[in-house]
Amino acid sequence: MNPLDALSPLDGRYAKDTAALAAYFSESALMKFRTQVEIEWLIAMPGATFNASETQALRHIYQKFSQVDAEKIKAFERETNHDVKAVEYFLRERAPQIQAAHWHFGCTSEDINNLAYALMIQSALQKIILPQLQELIEQIDKKAEQYRAIPMLSRTHGQPASPTTLGKELSNFVYRLQRQQKSLKNQEILGKFHGAVGNFNAHCIAKPEINWPEVSQKFVESLGLTFNPLVTQIEPHDFIAEISHNFARIHTILIGFARDIWTYISLDYFKLNVVQTEVGSSTMPHKVNPIDFENAEGNLGLANALWLHFSEKLPISRLQRDLTDSTVMRNIGSAFGYSLLAYRALSKGIGKINPNLPALAKDLDERYEVLTEAVQMVLRDHGIKDAYEQLKAASRGKAFDRQTYLDFVAALNLPAAVKKRLAELTPAGYLGTAAL
Repeated sequence: MNPLDALSPLDGRYAKDTAALAAYFSESALMKFRTQVEIEWLIAMPGATFNASETQALRHIYQKFSQVDAEKIKAFERETNHDVKAVEYFLRERAPQIQAAHWHFGCTSEDINNLAYALMIQSALQKIILPQLQELIEQIDKKAEQYRAIPMLSRTHGQPASPTTLGKELSNFVYRLQRQQKSLKNQEILGKFHGAVGNFNAHCIAKPEINWPEVSQKFVESLGLTFNPLVTQIEPHDFIAEISHNFARIHTILIGFARDIWTYISLDYFKLNVVQTEVGSSTMPHKVNPIDFENAEGNLGLANALWLHFSEKLPISRLQRDLTDSTVMRNIGSAFGYSLLAYRALSKGIGKINPNLPALAKDLDERYEVLTEAVQMVLRDHGIKDAYEQLKAASRGKAFDRQTYLDFVAALNLPAAVKKRLAELTPAGYLGTAAL
């Protein structure tokens, strides 16, 4: 398909940025993972006696899964109007040496589907999303270290406040992201393999001598997943809700980060690298816009709209199950896609920013009123009861340059050594532990 004809920008405008996810969330990928589950269950089924060569040949079917295979499954689906049954028929054709009755033994479609989706999510997290998120966090952390000692005027409620450092402000985001990243890394990916209503009903009639819960657990865990022992027809998707909430928290932090960097750029604290071939505005030639941070914010919002819908919708299913989860689950790849787009946009944007040291210094030099916090704390320490009120009367809503500040300090009823220390203080030097 020509990307210009794509319905979704994930497969069109941004196809090059999201292409890696197709191996995990495309229709063909879903077929492949279903095929994997069917084959691995055949191999693990009680009584199976495949030798090493036969096992390798069977696994080769999904390991070398091709577009031709996907088209074949789709052809069976057009006949059956059932996507999982189509996989079974495909396997019967691809491996005629296997008795047809042995394929899909004891399975309901959801046994195959839930494990296929669990493997898709697990693979995409481990191979694409977590590495990209790690790269982004490391990028922010590197900037935080580089800018650790660069003084910057804080703003609370948008107004000048006690100074900090540029690096400290970035470190705040690093710490928050690392906590959520750890949670995402440790997330259990659950699976079920219990038959039609979660009770191994047919299994126990067909082969009553087998401990089916034990077999099921062993099989699910052999796929690298966590076994869910109590289910209905479906695995209840609670782990997907947990992942979704985790992503929503990560993205909320990143939206705050994108907005803060955008604001610092608008305050001229950061300059953006100029790419000569780029155009910032169709009418204003001078502009260099923070488009990467804006793009990231938009895509984070789109991703969260999906993640939060998943978290609210997927754990709810009427009685044993309904099919509302099926169509929703097919959009998980889109949530991963918008997430990946946002991470890459932020990485790109971070690579373009450089601190504007003169602007940062100028802003601090013009805001000596921020030192009134320090002065009133020293006054309190020396037992002066109306310290806050004195500073409020002298500074609130007024211009407060260096000379005004020095005159005020000189008039204070404090020991000479203390006044000397206050007189030597500057906004750029009033950093507390920010630079540590």
